[in-house]
Amino acid sequence: MGTLYIVATPIGNLKDITLRALEVLKEVDLILCEDTRVTRKLLDHYSIKTPTLSYHQHSRMKRINEIVGYLEQDKKLALVTDAGTPGISDPGNKLIDRLIKDRLIEEQTRVVPIPGASAVTAAASVSGLPMDKFIFLGYPPTKKKRKKFFQEIADSKYPVIFYESPHRILKSLEELALLIEHDRQVVVCRELTKKFESIYRGTMDKVLEKVQEDPVKGEYTVVVGEK
Repeated sequence: MGTLYIVATPIGNLKDITLRALEVLKEVDLILCEDTRVTRKLLDHYSIKTPTLSYHQHSRMKRINEIVGYLEQDKKLALVTDAGTPGISDPGNKLIDRLIKDRLIEEQTRVVPIPGASAVTAAASVSGLPMDKFIFLGYPPTKKKRKKFFQEIADSKYPVIFYESPHRILKSLEELALLIEHDRQVVVCRELTKKFESIYRGTMDKVLEKVQEDPVKGEYTVVVGEK
């Protein structure tokens, strides 16, 4: 029986990886990577020589069939993303769905989660907001349905977490500011676990001002308090 390990990797600080994850990455036959160059930095840091294979959102069916073929040959594979937990805003869930539809899971393949770092839970843990229930929406659409996306956040009775790129963060915060109440609490986390980690808390006006003044850009995780 083949095995597909879903392995969480650090979101920034390379020390944020579990002992179990390192053990799996050393023992598998092949590591499936969002970007092999990014993953190689992590592997080299821990002297892991396991071969890698590219698998990302633009991978063609030929590559997916190749991966399925390895599992049918009883190979052990590890799936990683560039940062964090696979299946969260990346195509990891599509591969698992394919295995389910092909009836390979349980019959010929085991899928094993190796949990670890996630920007979603990292941001939630330091937000200071009630997070016993929250909604995660991934990245905002870049063109169509943007207003609907932000309106959903504005109307939510639960806290909402979403990701944003350094190039669109100001635009997204400005759009959201037009829809939410002035006293609603917002937490913007930049470069979590990295050298220039910054966490801004307060009303949207205050947080937006801090983000505008920050010369260092990076990946963002935004938490919007409940309505």
